[in-house]
Amino acid sequence: MINITFPDGTQRRFEPPVDGFAVAAAISEGFARNCVAMETDSGLVDMSTRITGDAKIRFITTNDPEGVDILRHTAAHVMAQAVLRLYPDARPTIGPVVEGGFYYDFDMEPVSEEDFPKIEAEMKKIVKEKLPIRRREVTKEQALEHYRNEPYKRELIEELKEGTISFYTQGEFTDLCRGPHLPHTGFVRAFKLFRVSGAYWRGDPNRPQLQRIYGTAFFDKKELKKHLEFLEEAKKRDHRKIGAALDLFSFHEEAPGMPFFHPRGMEIWNALLDYWRFEHRAAGYVETKTPIILNRSLWEKSGHWENYRENMYTVVIDETESAIKPMNCPGGMLLFKRRRHSYRDLPVRAAEIGLVHRHELSGVLSGLFRVRAFHQDDAHIFMTPDMIESEILGILQLVRRMYSTFGLGFHLELSTRPEKSIGTDEQWENATGGLRAALDSYGADYLINEGDGAFYGPKIDIHIKDAIGRTWQCGTIQLDMSLPERFDLSYIGKDNEKHRPVMIHRVIYGSIERFLGILIEHFAGRFPLWLAPVQAVILPINDSLAPFAREINNRFFNAGLRSRVDDRTESLNKKVREAQLERVPLILTVGEKEKSQGTLAVRTLNGEIRHGVLIDTFINAVCENVSGRKLEMVDL
Repeated sequence: MINITFPDGTQRRFEPPVDGFAVAAAISEGFARNCVAMETDSGLVDMSTRITGDAKIRFITTNDPEGVDILRHTAAHVMAQAVLRLYPDARPTIGPVVEGGFYYDFDMEPVSEEDFPKIEAEMKKIVKEKLPIRRREVTKEQALEHYRNEPYKRELIEELKEGTISFYTQGEFTDLCRGPHLPHTGFVRAFKLFRVSGAYWRGDPNRPQLQRIYGTAFFDKKELKKHLEFLEEAKKRDHRKIGAALDLFSFHEEAPGMPFFHPRGMEIWNALLDYWRFEHRAAGYVETKTPIILNRSLWEKSGHWENYRENMYTVVIDETESAIKPMNCPGGMLLFKRRRHSYRDLPVRAAEIGLVHRHELSGVLSGLFRVRAFHQDDAHIFMTPDMIESEILGILQLVRRMYSTFGLGFHLELSTRPEKSIGTDEQWENATGGLRAALDSYGADYLINEGDGAFYGPKIDIHIKDAIGRTWQCGTIQLDMSLPERFDLSYIGKDNEKHRPVMIHRVIYGSIERFLGILIEHFAGRFPLWLAPVQAVILPINDSLAPFAREINNRFFNAGLRSRVDDRTESLNKKVREAQLERVPLILTVGEKEKSQGTLAVRTLNGEIRHGVLIDTFINAVCENVSGRKLEMVDL
């Protein structure tokens, strides 16, 4: 007999061998029907896995997040099987689970969204067939023989270490896969294909371009419907469409992946930077600026040339190889080292809005979210070891203050040492321990991301949550004990001896371009007054009132407000409608009555109209709203 231990500590005895189905059924038949996999000491495995000795088991059900991932993995296989039934000459490559769904890459004739109904119809047939999904383990030689006519699969197999390789088979379809998978295809009841794009094999633009078909799947059709409604809402908020409609920014072939900001986009940009500078001055930061081109010797000293070279743009100046900076850090090291420091000078909080360039593959460029040239709101804090906890707490409080101004919530994740890194084991242990202690003192829950730190130190990643529930990684706090050593940074301690400072790298907006893109989607282009590129438009009802409208506009300008006069010879209704499409928060109408009484008729974006608002009252209320950076519309 063998003992099976469950998460609550209870045990049951079974006659070996026994599989997951039998163990789950011993609990209850209803429970067993909802089980899709199980977690053992070996990790996640199929329900059909045989258990031959004492084991601890946690069942994965249709209610667990891991269960949804397994469902989507199986759905990717179902889609691949359907594609091969419809397009026999297609060559499948890989089909992973991604956030919100899955995709599968095929070397095949181009397909479009118009082809999705027939692919989905074939998928439904496969689901209805309830094909059992069986795992089979083979040798590397057997796997290569099986895929003798499939170059993509053979390439993947060739890279695998010696040992057994697993296949999964459902009906006539077999795929190279680690698993686990659902017991049969009948579980994949609620699914939808929603996008197709081109993707280079292994992300290499010199390799074949594949057809990448995206989809999603849920156990519950109601959940699928809810998700599709969410995708539709996200589509409406696409910052690229709203950015074009509001004339904020554009991209041009002459500078791929490098945004051009228009006058209205710059108004938002400057408002973001004004706020950033206000908060940082209040938090004891000084602002610096470093060059964007620095020579190779600096990047070799920092470790970037060895660890980040493939992402850097280089140039030869005066026969010396240099790089356009992908990060601001090395320049910050030179600024700190320019003079002698005492422990009394620390902490030094040096901030920089630095323009950096990183080479991204053309296939991954995506509006403001993934660009090649962007500005980081960097800061480098140099301190004594005993300041680590207090400085990180100060950053977290600044983060909370700034994100709340935009109505953004956030959660924290601690990322630890990656495989590719610099520094000693002791440095990494001390740095990681310092971050843990600060997070514990801060008091918020946080997740652990093993192996996801920067190559020079562990980090706290800050994930913001927008108006429709999406999360975005923006801010980060990275503790670094390696770069100060590489650059031989020091300060004079109380003992009058040299000591090595500890350094923090941190950003809050992250990339200002990306943060702006997130805000466009967060607010759906309906910015609060303090961020709106045009805060008010003034509409005279006839030509004779245009001079009065311009007088009002001048008063607004002198008060520091962003407004304009629309005195075109168009109907008032048309001008109101166009202002609403431009998402101008305040639409002001002036007629003879308003001129004689010194008032305004005020219309807001949500359709509310107020008549007889005194101009001075309006200016004071709007200025108070803007200076307070309020999220709510001005109260008149």
